[in-house]
Amino acid sequence: MDRLISLEPSNLVAIRIEPGQKCSGELTLHNVMYTMPVAFRLQPMNKTRYTVRPQTGIISPLSRLTVEITYNIQPGSNIPHSLPHCDDSFLLHSVVVPGAAIKDPQSTFDTIPNDWFATKKKQIFIDSGIKIMFVGSPVLAQLVGHGSMDEIREVLEKSDPSWNAANSVDEHGQTLLHLAIAQSRADLVQLLFEFEPDVEAQSRSGSSPLEAAAASGEALIVELLLARRASTERSESSTWGPIHLAAGGGHVEVLRLLLLKGANVDALTKDGNTALHLAVEERRRDCARLLLASGARVDVRKTGEAEFGHNRLFDALRLGDSLCVAARKGEVRAIQRLLENGAAINGRDQHGWTALHRASFKGRIDAVRALIDKGIDVDAKDEDGYTALHCAVESGHADVIELPSEKGSRHRSKNQQRCHCTANCGVAALFGNQKDTHSRWCNQRWCHAGGGTASTSLWKGHVESRRDWGVKEEA
Repeated sequence: MDRLISLEPSNLVAIRIEPGQKCSGELTLHNVMYTMPVAFRLQPMNKTRYTVRPQTGIISPLSRLTVEITYNIQPGSNIPHSLPHCDDSFLLHSVVVPGAAIKDPQSTFDTIPNDWFATKKKQIFIDSGIKIMFVGSPVLAQLVGHGSMDEIREVLEKSDPSWNAANSVDEHGQTLLHLAIAQSRADLVQLLFEFEPDVEAQSRSGSSPLEAAAASGEALIVELLLARRASTERSESSTWGPIHLAAGGGHVEVLRLLLLKGANVDALTKDGNTALHLAVEERRRDCARLLLASGARVDVRKTGEAEFGHNRLFDALRLGDSLCVAARKGEVRAIQRLLENGAAINGRDQHGWTALHRASFKGRIDAVRALIDKGIDVDAKDEDGYTALHCAVESGHADVIELPSEKGSRHRSKNQQRCHCTANCGVAALFGNQKDTHSRWCNQRWCHAGGGTASTSLWKGHVESRRDWGVKEEA
């Protein structure tokens, strides 16, 4: 017989280190004698670093006793210097004590006389095989930070399942998944997944692991997280969601993975931006193209924007804002340059107006002529059904009115009808049989009392009240 007491579950004691908590582990001593009680004494070689309770006692035949080993953290230190294993050793003395009275070994220390373990006594066994292994959140965080695969696995396996060791966080509130993602270590992420971490656990800053991976452009890690059904939605405490972080960072592959998993292409950031806004703002053309191909809306206004705050978005997408600005200002050379550089001639600004709408409304006849010569659609309507001709008539630019008409504007159709008033009203000619709109635009007071058509001066006066019925105007 080589020993009287066996160590369970092994000779390795896992001591859990957690900030603000007692750092301890347990070891079970099993008396393997069938008929004899056994006395034991367990002593740390470094008595200032460890405390053992109970340190001595008597164990009945074939019985077990659990002892607690406490690690005394030194002042100014959070974790041991050596992780996860250390070289600290213990001596376990055991001796058979026939007929010895068995007391509660936890009631007091040193209940067994020291001379029972004197070397002159027979059948005294000394076991020096007890080893210490440190586990716990700071231990795992440091190991993940070092990328120590084997040690991480060993610590997780030695941790009690009730501790949820895979969800450990470091002193900065970063989960193990966040730490692995920060190192671009897909292998570490895969290892952690074996121990069922919470894939939605947020860091102290409020970001989810998927948001962290998307921000870093870690396509493989994103794919692993999505396979674990990580949510593609923005975390409640996050400013940007995964799709925004991928688009703003120019991570096309990550963005594609998110969209394939059903991420909302028009999801908003906390401050009201879409992924398309961010892609355009950061000049991420590939991401913008992918978002558009996935059905991203281009008419979502950024929160807090002024009426014409969408210029960068529409310009980058060549949807006509720059062209509209040039048309509004009557800058013919700028119009020609923009068209030569690929601006869409029938592109629309955020209000649905084309460059011809803008030029006509401002009476820029040279710009109108240039746009018509370039083949712009003179019959294009905005979201309210108004054409460039409406804009010209509304703002009283008689010289502009005839240009679209000469190019075949369909508004002077056979459906035109007179105003309900006694005068011949230019409004009726403009709106045809749109009686409700006609009634709102035209009243006896807008027409000449003598029966003529609506005058240019009166149209200009009418512009002053346009805001009452919602026509868009810019300075």
